[in-house]
Amino acid sequence: MQDWLKMSAADLGRGIAAGEIDPVALTQAFLAAIDSHPHRDLIYSEVTHARALAEAEAAAERARMGLRRSPLDGVPISWKDLFDSADTKTESGSDLLKGRVPDQDALVLETATAMGSVCLGKTHMSELAFSGLGLNPVKATPPCVNDAEAVPGGSSSGAAASVAFGLAAAGIGSDTGGSVRIPAAWNDLVGLKTTSGRISLEGVVPLCLKFDTVGPLARTVEDAALFLGLLEGTTGPDLRNPGDLTGKRFGDLQTVVQDDLDPAVAEAHAAALLKLQQAGAEIVPLEVPELVGAMGLSAILYTTEAYGLWKDVIEANPDAMFAEILERFRSGAQFSGSDYVAAWARLEQARVIWDRIAAGFDGILLPTSPILPPNLARLQSDHAYYVQSNLLALRNTRVGNLMGLCGLSLPTGTPSCGLQILGQPDCEEALLRVGASIEAVLAE
Repeated sequence: MQDWLKMSAADLGRGIAAGEIDPVALTQAFLAAIDSHPHRDLIYSEVTHARALAEAEAAAERARMGLRRSPLDGVPISWKDLFDSADTKTESGSDLLKGRVPDQDALVLETATAMGSVCLGKTHMSELAFSGLGLNPVKATPPCVNDAEAVPGGSSSGAAASVAFGLAAAGIGSDTGGSVRIPAAWNDLVGLKTTSGRISLEGVVPLCLKFDTVGPLARTVEDAALFLGLLEGTTGPDLRNPGDLTGKRFGDLQTVVQDDLDPAVAEAHAAALLKLQQAGAEIVPLEVPELVGAMGLSAILYTTEAYGLWKDVIEANPDAMFAEILERFRSGAQFSGSDYVAAWARLEQARVIWDRIAAGFDGILLPTSPILPPNLARLQSDHAYYVQSNLLALRNTRVGNLMGLCGLSLPTGTPSCGLQILGQPDCEEALLRVGASIEAVLAE
């Protein structure tokens, strides 16, 4: 039974379909593991025992009758604390929303539930999702599976920890600037960033609506594909026989994203690319000079929208916030409406150029994060270290958000070092298929 906590979601689903795994016993095993875990309250903000067991019982009945609704029907998962869930606290990691209890589920949670998923509870996150580090002194900072003294990555920090520590078969998070892919990389998981607008944000506490996306943190690419389907109410992409890498052509992005790499990250990236080449892939060094200017627009685009959405709530009770997050929000006040509009116009021009260049590749490769997980204690005491670490943590993943792409982070085999693959907008199916091929090569 303990092996259930380490199995992929897809394998758990297959076990349920074969009658080898009872969804109720499976859910009870996860709930027992959560309740007995020393980091329970650092990972989960709420554990929804009654809901989980009721959903598991319904899944078990469907399985007995041959009426399963999806390959993941009966599989227990966690949800980041920004997805509204009926009659359960949803505070987005912030005391600004303390005691907030929605009366209905977010549409994406409602959809996943209708497809048979089992909700174990809500996971901790960076405050209002505005940090790539996962540090949250206001609520809780989840642990990093590879370094007890480091942060786990954010903002979907608890989502990653719930999976990495065997307390959920997968975690559903959100990605505005890297918030699925960074914690996935730092905890050796697969993280899928979906294209903006693909999955509904109805009932999801916002940060930047033009960049917010929903996506899973999981054990395998197959799981990520199945969860994409689950979140959309479909069966998901077919990854059977994805093929090998012979003849595949990838761009190895150089501009900005290869600067100041931690030596371990640089070594892991080079080793991963060598494996892909040996498997028959063509790797082409790729420069996109326009990316430099686009990256420089981040401060305007993100902070202006975030502060615009949250100004009234923040300024009514600023002392309730973690000072670093408060400062980042308030920095959006320095830009005018004309600054914001002009920045978007420049970004759209850069996206056109990116699309033209990237069209000749099966994917663009880069390290998921240029750094390893930073030290938690130092982040709390050293402002300059916090700012630098947060900017670096988000730098590489933000390329995907700024360019409007879908993205996938895969473990490289080196702890906390992920390989990121960027695909074209709304091309998740192709991205996941090539990701499955890469995953197989990296696992050899």
